[in-house]
Amino acid sequence: MMQTWRLDDGRQTLALAARDGHLPECVYWGATLPDCDLGDIAAAHTLDVTGGMLDENPALSLCPEAARSFPGQPGLALRDATGAALLPRFSYVRDAVGKGTLSLIYADAALGLTLQFDFAAGAQTHIITAQTRLTASAPVRLDWLAAPVLPAPQQATEMIDFSGRWCGEFQATRLPWTPGIRLRESRTGRSGHEHFPGLIIPCTGATNTQGQAFAFHYGWSGGHRMVAEELQDGRRQVQFGNTWGAEAQPGTEFASAPLYITCSNSGLNGCAVAFQRHLRDRIVTWPRRTRPVHYNCWEAVYFRHSLAELKDIATRAAALGAERFVLDDGWFGQRDDDTSSLGDWQVDARKYPDGLTPLIDHIHAAGMTFGLWFEPEMINKNSDLFRAHPDWVLGPMDQIRGRQQLVLNMALPQVRDHLYAQIATILAAHAIDYIKWDHNRLLPNPDSAQTRGTYALLARLRSDFPLVEIESCASGGGRIDFGIMAHTQRVWLSDSNDALERLQIQHDAALFLPAAVTGSHVGPRHCHTSGRTLDIALRAWTAAQRHMGFEMDPRELTKDEAATLTEVTAWWKANRDWTMHGDILRLDSADPSVIAEQQQERDGARFVVFAAKTATSRQILPRPLRLTGLDPAAQYDITLRPTRAPTRLSRGTPALKSGPLRLSGTYLMQHGIMLPWHFPETMWVLEGTRLSPDE
Repeated sequence: MMQTWRLDDGRQTLALAARDGHLPECVYWGATLPDCDLGDIAAAHTLDVTGGMLDENPALSLCPEAARSFPGQPGLALRDATGAALLPRFSYVRDAVGKGTLSLIYADAALGLTLQFDFAAGAQTHIITAQTRLTASAPVRLDWLAAPVLPAPQQATEMIDFSGRWCGEFQATRLPWTPGIRLRESRTGRSGHEHFPGLIIPCTGATNTQGQAFAFHYGWSGGHRMVAEELQDGRRQVQFGNTWGAEAQPGTEFASAPLYITCSNSGLNGCAVAFQRHLRDRIVTWPRRTRPVHYNCWEAVYFRHSLAELKDIATRAAALGAERFVLDDGWFGQRDDDTSSLGDWQVDARKYPDGLTPLIDHIHAAGMTFGLWFEPEMINKNSDLFRAHPDWVLGPMDQIRGRQQLVLNMALPQVRDHLYAQIATILAAHAIDYIKWDHNRLLPNPDSAQTRGTYALLARLRSDFPLVEIESCASGGGRIDFGIMAHTQRVWLSDSNDALERLQIQHDAALFLPAAVTGSHVGPRHCHTSGRTLDIALRAWTAAQRHMGFEMDPRELTKDEAATLTEVTAWWKANRDWTMHGDILRLDSADPSVIAEQQQERDGARFVVFAAKTATSRQILPRPLRLTGLDPAAQYDITLRPTRAPTRLSRGTPALKSGPLRLSGTYLMQHGIMLPWHFPETMWVLEGTRLSPDE
């Protein structure tokens, strides 16, 4: 007996098939299939058998079963309450098919287990969401539960994995497919700098702008495990799930986090745009859609809070164009450094004898709204909260500290109630529209209950204070994923405000993140994390590629620097209504020293290209830069926006120097635009407008 199902979203089809009531397997995933007999697709998917093999190929199912002789990594690792291994064999119970949704339910009656696979296709975003659920009639111990397992394409020779570190997040690494396993595991209790929970598999010849690619993102903030395995018979599987052993307690109900998948025939950009749109338009819930220019005072004052000084800084930030002022770490308890007061969320009367209201009133008078820093999940040993409740700490007392702090056990309802009461008191007493929610310490051990507890606290605060926006920060980009973004509206991509480092981090993060949620700030002239000194124009235009902000002391700016920053900020404000809702398309630069991207309005009517030269080119003159995503038959007016004073070493007469160009989409995509020569550590900005047919 053969059963078949399919999901379509207008760009891709996922087809599943199952024999004899066994678990289904993916028999097709790719561009939309025409109406057809899926039984024929399943039959065509059948593999041969030869020497040195079993007499039948065990299915690479949505949850590969060890009990059915599957030779690779199983999709489920389970023990009974005594610790004895369980090897279930699931059989079909029922399905539920809806418009763009599919649920498949299977059971092992002898072991009292039910396994459910849920799928939902996003017709507007071209993302399929997949999730696995397990229920048991008696408590069991779960070591591993994969989200629905899918095959990797045979036409790929490599995968794009993601690694990183503090101030160096989203490092894309290309690894070859070879027999065996690429096992990646984030065991730090958060998504992690070191392992972003995503994977892209480009087929041979795929680039940013062309070719076929398949992509995965696991939407979970508590650490994940990824298995990319090539079996001896040549088949390939991709598994994502919560970190192995993260369920510390026996239970009767478990679920993977959602796995978001997409495939593209327009290169990596097709996958990137799908993720960008799905996160921005389907996951994030917005208290307000217009993104304000952000100012954060951390790198201006650190823990040194003076009301007079902060008022002066706020006035200057507003004059530059800032619309929101965020007071960072140091306003609470007796917090003069990172050794004390986490957990004591009351205003420090030494620094603010009249509370925060005088500062907030000044910020409002300057035309800005007010935001505040919290790190709710953490505690210092030197705090009133620790002295009252040492039993609320997660893990042993002799654990290694991180930034002088410990972690609160967010699985405890009394911990969440206490934190809610303290944060809610601050929010209710002040006009606060923004929280920077930080997370600066790794967990002593992975624990899914910790993540669920944090989600619960965030959900409660969002429910009671729906107009307060929340940023997810974890020493920069240590907790970025679609799970945390269901409760927040912004991420702090990296603690690095070095524009050169930031350009690459932003470029690779755009494979998953839209501009609207990605905070990017103009840092100090002398970067505090890299020691590099960079020109204000590069720093400003790099920040203008995402949700723009400043994070430096405005008192350091020269008159010319302030004028440049004010001009770029004004440009960003004039364009944010479409750039923050548009698509980020990475460009394939023929010059490896150039990082270039094209931000395009949803309907393609206008675009802006940022072409940053990060190093000296090997050749003398710029190579043409091909654009993408344009109407081949349309004409476009192209303008080069001055981003710095012209250099005398650019001695020729490229047409862009003297005024706008009118060029066809075909020319711009097939030949590319010729930019004038420029120095390293500078940026060209091109603006394009599509003309109507009668122009």
